[in-house]
Amino acid sequence: MTISAQIPLLKDPERLESRLAEIPPEPGVYFMRDGNDRIIYIGKSRKLRSRVRSYFREGYAKSERIATMAKQVSEIEFIVTDTEAEALALEANLIKQHQPYFNVLLKDDKKYPYVCITWSEDYPRIFITRKRQFGKEKDKFYGPYTDAGLLREILRISKRIFALRQRPQPLFKDRPCLNYDMGRCPGVCQQLISPEEYRKTVQKVAMVFQGRTQELIDILREQMQKSAEALNFESAARIRDQIAGLKSLTADQKVSLPDDTVSRDAIALAADAQHACIQLFQIRAGQLVGRLAFVADAQAEPGAILQRVLEEHYQTADAVEIPIEILVQHELPETEILADVLTQRKGRKVTILAPQRQTKAELIEMVERNAQYELQRMQKLSDRNQEAMQDLAAILDLPDLPRRIEGYDISHIQGANAVASQVVFIDGISAKQHYRHYKIKNPTVTAGHSDDFASLAEVIQRRFRKYIEDPQLPRAGNPDWPDLIMIDGGKGQLSSVVAVLQEHNLLEDLRVVSLAKQREEIFLPGESQPLETDAEQPGVQLLRRLRDEAHRFAVTFHRQQRSDKLKRSRLDEIPGLGHHRQKQLLGHFRSVDYIRQATPAQLAEVSGIGPRLAQEIYDYFHPSSGEN
Repeated sequence: MTISAQIPLLKDPERLESRLAEIPPEPGVYFMRDGNDRIIYIGKSRKLRSRVRSYFREGYAKSERIATMAKQVSEIEFIVTDTEAEALALEANLIKQHQPYFNVLLKDDKKYPYVCITWSEDYPRIFITRKRQFGKEKDKFYGPYTDAGLLREILRISKRIFALRQRPQPLFKDRPCLNYDMGRCPGVCQQLISPEEYRKTVQKVAMVFQGRTQELIDILREQMQKSAEALNFESAARIRDQIAGLKSLTADQKVSLPDDTVSRDAIALAADAQHACIQLFQIRAGQLVGRLAFVADAQAEPGAILQRVLEEHYQTADAVEIPIEILVQHELPETEILADVLTQRKGRKVTILAPQRQTKAELIEMVERNAQYELQRMQKLSDRNQEAMQDLAAILDLPDLPRRIEGYDISHIQGANAVASQVVFIDGISAKQHYRHYKIKNPTVTAGHSDDFASLAEVIQRRFRKYIEDPQLPRAGNPDWPDLIMIDGGKGQLSSVVAVLQEHNLLEDLRVVSLAKQREEIFLPGESQPLETDAEQPGVQLLRRLRDEAHRFAVTFHRQQRSDKLKRSRLDEIPGLGHHRQKQLLGHFRSVDYIRQATPAQLAEVSGIGPRLAQEIYDYFHPSSGEN
């Protein structure tokens, strides 16, 4: 890449105008790249030239997020498509592939849980998570659900109705646990059921989370009838119990609505100047079977927000999950395009309409009321965090509110397995997608010799390495640049961090403080005495929450590292058994104890462990067996 290509286009008007002139007025998808050639935004438009030009036009209304993005754009690329529908589908696929930083319309709000089914595994797991991360393409997420308690109850009842794996890890190495004897688990740990048969069971559970419970009951009724006709009464009785369990589940889950049997979704939002809270009700066979919630920036028009939410929601949905009717609170800007795309995926016509009267309009009003309640709850939380940030800004005499605050802590046992944590709060709320772990690499930090000062200095230098190597990287307005850094500790820890920042000319653009534990005292660089504060005032409480989270995150990682080291300590003594093969063994047998009990033939079943190495491992744990 040439040096000119690294300069943001807004700082090179001639190149910007030349680049914009090259973009055709046709439908398609556009890419925004920053100075490091990373894709930071992907969009679509029916007229590429006018849409892309709007990002750089003075006086054009843009959200703070998009304005920040435009300042970082150093290159623009595009792909022309034949139709707007093709552009919509292509944009969805590209966003999923590249996950650009500024494409996050729906915020990763950790208070809403999802259900994940790991279809990428031979024996899929089903669990509740608050992190929607697609580690593997085949894994499926359902949600986010507004009622975590109800979701846990649904999963508990599902595990009681169907024979599913009950434990994340096997209890025994060579035999199933009591759950198998009770008929609650099919013996997944010992592979007493084939992957194909087990996946059929999991598919039935997935239908519950797809809002297809009644369809599942109908299927089971047919199977029960066939079993009874074949005089297989034991199977018929088991299916009968499953149907009864599903009916009890849906009795708690559903709310009757005066409507027909049409499958539909209803979506509405409530918004203030900053946030939009969106609620999506899933109605199947005239009953409410699911209520999903989303949070988005409120900078766009309501119809545009609803359109983007629907696009992202249905992007990963199976065809059977797409309803044939979608009711929306506001007219969408591209209703026909979205309806055509969903129709093609569904295989039958999908209608999108904004009802104005009678039952459907009343349904939208009910969804909007729920969105309004959620917005009020968010506003209370936002007001509390705003008060805390204002108080903290007053305490530290900051020119602006500290929107992004980073907290750092060190964890070790007398220098052994030393690690560090970086946690991030944005607008007073933990942003776990920005958390980071560090393993301390300083050779002087060893077991029996700890040095928190040197460890913190190392971590801060690694955190800001890219700004040290390239001083031209933007800082003001950069979402990666913190408004405030908090160090867990006193004057010594703070001084070690300040020295690193001064050495690399970063201290002038960074505000750093430390928070001592015992008296919750705040120290500033160069000051011998702490600030006069009350430990219970909002700004100090915000730093305490940040400090406690940094400590928790560091300790958790330290325990994990210590546990991994203990697991491998004996394996390290076996010649020819490297780190990768150790991981393969532990992944297969789960513990060193199980490895010790394994026969050479069982050891050789592990990928990468041949017969000769398997015998050496066995001989290591059974030295007497190798003697004559």
